[in-house]
Amino acid sequence: MRKIDELLTEYGQSHQNKDNKLIHWICVPLIFFSIVGLFWSIPNTSLTNLFGLEHAPFINWATLILLLVLIYYLRLSFTLFMGMLPVVIIFVLLAYALDALSSPPLWLISLAIFFLAWIGQFYGHKIEGKKPSFLKDIQFLLIGPAWLMHFIFKKLNIPY
Repeated sequence: MRKIDELLTEYGQSHQNKDNKLIHWICVPLIFFSIVGLFWSIPNTSLTNLFGLEHAPFINWATLILLLVLIYYLRLSFTLFMGMLPVVIIFVLLAYALDALSSPPLWLISLAIFFLAWIGQFYGHKIEGKKPSFLKDIQFLLIGPAWLMHFIFKKLNIPY
């Protein structure tokens, strides 16, 4: 069995309840975006100075971390990587747009989303009666979005 199949199966074991699954369809993308927004909000002067790019809005901590996340997905499954790539691009563009508005600041929006979505996640696991998978293994924080994407692929009959 491929590693991605093992990870998705193990993740799915604590996500059987239909209400918990629905909560995850809402909260997992919100948490993913909120983390993008929080990393986007870190001042990037040291990063842009490192690369000699003073005015490059897309060279920041969020895009650097997302590059590593995408490499992780690529190592697990090329198809899931290709599915997650547009999601990452949309979240980057959304963070860029919200940051440009700056009222309220992106970090505050992201922090509020992060806490509310995690409350939802833990409520879902209370309904499920099982602990969140990431408490066993931190990599399941990255498997959650891939788990949702694999359902989309199954529905479209795309092997992952």
